[in-house]
Amino acid sequence: MKKALAILLVCITLFAFVSCSKEEEKSTSATASSAAPVESHVTLVYAEVNPLDSIVGRTASYFKEQVETLSEGSITIDLQASGVLGSENDVLDSMLGGGTSIDMSRISAFALTSYGAQKSMLLSIPFTFESRDHYWAFANSDLAPEFLNEPQEIGLPIRGIFYGEEGFRHFFTVDPVDDISDLKGMKLRVSNDPIMNGLVEGLGASPTVVSFGELYSALQTGVVDGAEQPIANYASNAFQEVAPYLVLDGHTLGAIQVVITDTAWAKLSEKQQQVLIEAGRLAQAYNAEISQEAEDEVLQSLIAQGVTVVECPDKSPWKDAASEVIEEYTSSQTELYQQILDLAD
Repeated sequence: MKKALAILLVCITLFAFVSCSKEEEKSTSATASSAAPVESHVTLVYAEVNPLDSIVGRTASYFKEQVETLSEGSITIDLQASGVLGSENDVLDSMLGGGTSIDMSRISAFALTSYGAQKSMLLSIPFTFESRDHYWAFANSDLAPEFLNEPQEIGLPIRGIFYGEEGFRHFFTVDPVDDISDLKGMKLRVSNDPIMNGLVEGLGASPTVVSFGELYSALQTGVVDGAEQPIANYASNAFQEVAPYLVLDGHTLGAIQVVITDTAWAKLSEKQQQVLIEAGRLAQAYNAEISQEAEDEVLQSLIAQGVTVVECPDKSPWKDAASEVIEEYTSSQTELYQQILDLAD
């Protein structure tokens, strides 16, 4: 009897142990299945033609930090600055041509003009934006997403993430300049942009296409007599060493946007895509915050280095010189262009 009772107790104990183990296994399995799936790690190569100490370089670094923090390390931004991956046009050609070595890039708004982006072209029309406040009124308006999404609308394999700016663009020259008339006959560097070509021709100068990476030597050797860039980029690329005359005409605001290829976008989970959008929103606000102050600091530094700064308080002659190109490139989108102008109010 005692032996039978002992056997019974052992069986009960074993049954309880097995039942408990199964319940524990179920609980562990349920916990594992309810846990969030681990995001696959993705590395995105980001191309920037300017150095990291420029306004756009600092914006890129901030965007990288935000993406990597918000994604909890599931996305790494491989930031390649100072044009090591090629000129802006070369990078964009690669991205639009299906290349996979570059996933993201900061581009000038006018860069998409050559690929059929008519809306984006309006952002590079001379004297469109009266001030930085005017530009940011646009970038934060309901119009902005319409422009940012234009590549998708016209079938280009990239999409915009966020806007920024690098300050107003100004001419700078090798030889002294006192006013607008001194630019006549000069060879002024342009990218392959019809709007800038038209502006330079309106000034009575000769537009000369030179890649950005070759601009320093072109100024140094006399291939061109001058060029135009935002103040921060002028300094970051040491152009003051070979062209120390800076003419503050402010013909165009350096509107920029950051784009990503469709191929890279497709590699991201929906959660990771939202991380890029949120990081872009934060980077856009950061760019707006630092741009004016950073530019003011750079300008004072340039003056201290001996750069001759030519003020242009009267913009009338400059606007007159740009009148034909403004008319030509806004006539087909007068209503949309007027909406941008009205945001200055």
